[in-house]
Amino acid sequence: GAAHERTFVAIKPDGVQRRLVGEIIRRFERKGLQLVGMKLLQVSAGPAGPRLPVWQGLDVVRTVRTMIGETNPAESRPGTIRGDFCVEVGKNVIHGSDSVQSARQEISLWFGPEELPCWQDAAAHWIYE
Repeated sequence: GAAHERTFVAIKPDGVQRRLVGEIIRRFERKGLQLVGMKLLQVSAGPAGPRLPVWQGLDVVRTVRTMIGETNPAESRPGTIRGDFCVEVGKNVIHGSDSVQSARQEISLWFGPEELPCWQDAAAHWIYE
């Protein structure tokens, strides 16, 4: 159903280096989204690579994009991740899928089906009608 829509998020190396991973995960969890997968990858010879969470929930693609804010942090509202933590486009901390279709593609690029367990969220009845 709609509450099982999934989206892909990448917390970029600048977000990892600035120790924002826990804060970002906390925001999505407090919103009521369900974490269904996560990896820490070294994708190049650079600093610690991105953390790649997959979130599930009702209208999750749009919800996550709203919580992230605009690509340009200067255009992002306070209270959004980029509005609170970013100054420049090149160091905007986080990526989120822009559509259900791109979420499917990005998730399948980084995760196999066995890496995304289905589990019953005990709090779901407090979040969804």
